[in-house]
Amino acid sequence: MDVQIEKKKFSKQKVITITSVVLVLLFIIYVIISTSGGAKLSVQKERIAISTITNDIFQENIPVSGTILPITTIYLDAIEGGRVEQKYVEDGAVMKKGEPILRLSNTDLELSLVNQETSVYNLLTQMQISQNAARQNTINRLNQYTDVENSLIEAERLYNLNKRLFEKGAVGRQEYQSSLNNYNYQKQRMELTKKILQQDSISTKQEIEQAKNSYQRTQSALNLMRKKVEDLVVRAPIDGQLTSLDAEIGQSKTKGQRLGQIDVLSGFKVRADIDEHYISRIYTGQIGTFTLNSKTYRLVIKKVFTQVTNGRFQVDMEFENEVPKGIRRGQNLQIQVALSAEKQALLIPKGGFFQKTGGNWVFKISEDGSSAYKVDIQLGSQNTKYYEVINGLNVGDKVITSSYDSYDAIEQLILK
Repeated sequence: MDVQIEKKKFSKQKVITITSVVLVLLFIIYVIISTSGGAKLSVQKERIAISTITNDIFQENIPVSGTILPITTIYLDAIEGGRVEQKYVEDGAVMKKGEPILRLSNTDLELSLVNQETSVYNLLTQMQISQNAARQNTINRLNQYTDVENSLIEAERLYNLNKRLFEKGAVGRQEYQSSLNNYNYQKQRMELTKKILQQDSISTKQEIEQAKNSYQRTQSALNLMRKKVEDLVVRAPIDGQLTSLDAEIGQSKTKGQRLGQIDVLSGFKVRADIDEHYISRIYTGQIGTFTLNSKTYRLVIKKVFTQVTNGRFQVDMEFENEVPKGIRRGQNLQIQVALSAEKQALLIPKGGFFQKTGGNWVFKISEDGSSAYKVDIQLGSQNTKYYEVINGLNVGDKVITSSYDSYDAIEQLILK
């Protein structure tokens, strides 16, 4: 027979005791949390940077590094290959247009010139022989025409005489008919001679024209060959300074190989490298500024090279007005390129805080200056000195802009 076992139950007093203990613990925890205000850290004011939020003129810009270059550079390439026989000047020389720089030798090219000159001479001789033969043939044709013309005149005279005599019965029909036949024959000879002389004239003109065209083509080929030989002497294409000359006596240069360059000394430009992140925001006409010897100068972007190499692209900039005195080729400049127009904005100075917060929050100084606490902010554009404040701060607010590397999980700073 089974025996029913009664379950044990907590007494009412025990339940009340446990509930009271839990409530006390929860209250203690609430008090601790509500009074603590998060983790705190004491810092010395001398060890932090405190900046004031201002409202001022703001323009977004980026820093770029630029190099001074001549306003124009003409590259010297070997138009014809050859061996360096003579150098007339050294690297760095100031040249005038047309002055020789160096001379190459190319025996194959020079031999081709001699052969071309011989071909032109032979062709000219043949033309002279052909023209003489044509003139002699024309003279013979004219002589023949004169003979035929004289025979026709004589045949016409005899025919007219015999015709009158035949009508009077002084000569017989046979003699009359013979003079008529001869007259008709001479007229046909004259017509044929005229046609032959006309065709001969046209043929002679065509031969002369063809010979002339052939001579002109050969002469053009000779002039081109002479030009190729002349190109063995490398000359300055423009006034300027010879730089980067790469040629030594006895050295062989192939056609198209770079020999050096001529830098025009009439002005300068600046070539700058820019991060590819900004390629869609860079265009001609934008302004860049730099300071040299405590004076600010302006540059204008004139050309944008869209080819990206190692994450960067290049632009060419020219001086807008005054060019700094004493600048030289290869000198480096630190330039601020403007990406926007000027506008009024709330500004916070740049500082180490951004690396830790990403611009999402900042430590704001309390009104009494005794502490600093976190506030959420929103930043916009930036330049080399300031961030644009979109939201979270007001003019006159003081914030800590130095590094926050030591403030992990800190909610409040106590300033001493």
